Parts: sequence; C-alpha cells; structure tokens
Amino acid sequence: MGTIENMRIFVRVVESGSFTKAAMQASLTTPHVSRAITELESRLRTRLLNRTTRHMSLTAAGGRYFQRCEQILSYIDQAEAEAANARANPYGRLRIHGTTSFGQHYLVPLIARYRQRFPDVLIELTLAQRVPDMIEEGFDVSIVVATELADSAFVSQRIGATYTILCASPRYLSTRGVPTSLDELNNHTCLQLVLPDFPPGEWLFDGPDSDVFRHTRLTPFQVNVAEALLVAIREGMGIGPLPVAVELSLKVVYAA
Repeated sequence: MGTIENMRIFVRVVESGSFTKAAMQASLTTPHVSRAITELESRLRTRLLNRTTRHMSLTAAGGRYFQRCEQILSYIDQAEAEAANARANPYGRLRIHGTTSFGQHYLVPLIARYRQRFPDVLIELTLAQRVPDMIEEGFDVSIVVATELADSAFVSQRIGATYTILCASPRYLSTRGVPTSLDELNNHTCLQLVLPDFPPGEWLFDGPDSDVFRHTRLTPFQVNVAEALLVAIREGMGIGPLPVAVELSLKVVYAA
C-alpha cells in the first residue's frame, strides 16, 4: 500500500475511533486497515496509536502526525479537484498557428465560439503561410494545408479537405474569351497561388483522367495569400485558382 493511502486510512481510524468502523467506511477489511497502520508506524519508527481490545488513543507523536495528515490530504484533495475542474473549465494561454486564409475564414469564427464556452482561455493566434517549428516557437496547435506532413512525434488529425476552382472576372472573360479546354489556358494570363507543399506552376484537375495543366508561359503575378489573388482576379489581371474548403469537420474541442 502507498503512503498516501495509508495516511487516509489512519485519518479514518482516528476520526471513527475504531479499526472496524474505518474499514466499513472505506469498504476494506479490518486486517487491511490494521496492516496500513502497522506499515505507517514501521516506516516512521514510532507508535501512532495506543490500542487495546476495548480502547484506542493517539500517542503524542500520533496526534501531531494526524494534524499533518489532515493538512496534506486536504491539499491533495484540492489539487485533484482543480485538475478535474480544468478538464471541464480549462484556463490558461493557448497558442495556435494557422495558415493565413484558412485562419481568417475558419479559425477566427471557431475561436469566437470557443471563447464563449471557455472564457478563461486566452488565445494567441499567429497566421502565416509557413509551417512552424512547434517546439522552438512554442505553439500548442498548428493547423496547416498540406498534401502530407513530415514524420513527427506530434499527434496529427485530418480535419477536412480543400480544392481550388479557376476564377476570372467578367471583364477579363469579355476581353479574352472563356477557355473551353486545358490547351486553351496557355493562351490566357494565368495567375499563381503559391502554397507550401504544392508544385508551383502546376494545376491538377479532378476528373476522369486527372488532367494536369502546366504553365508554358511565365505568370505575370503570383502571391501566397488567397485574398490577395482574389483582388487580382477581380481587377481583371487573369485567371487564377481560389481554394474552397470541403468536408470540414472542425469542432469546438480541447485536449485534456
């Protein structure tokens, strides 16, 4: 038996005034209770209880030890209650990394809902297109858009999928025409969204043949944030891919 368990049994014995009553309260056998007291006395090398067949009393050392046990066990109970409460009511600082566009459109609304539920958690959100070094930079969570992750001891969870659609402004299409095939895209101004782990200058089309379009002309404009590319497309600069999130399964959760 551990020291803490023996201390709890000792306190029960003193409070109940009986080995038998203490055993009943703790759903233990009387020999188990007696053995716990014997182990304590052996470890401390002093007698804690004076006991006969009809009477039991604390020794001087036992009285002082009883007071300390009450304090220690009270602290342990408080610590366990605080730890258990932290699961239902988390608090502290949570540092999150997310990619810029995804963070603005999905993480910020999610964080707002999370804060309504857990107001004692302070959120520090960093938006960047790069994948951070979580240990060196002190992030608790990183949400990235990538085809695959490097081997790591970190826990990862797929939360959804994303794809892109080609977009152009009405003004651009009225001037340059609407392409009807991949080959015709080479006659158009193609703008590039540069994302980590995605090949630059290459568009993979989801279809029966999984066609791939590769730019044969230099792109006049490329950027690593979708919102900036959207502005360029609206200004009639060309045709460009804009991401759309699908099968997203983000929920307001937290790790214990």
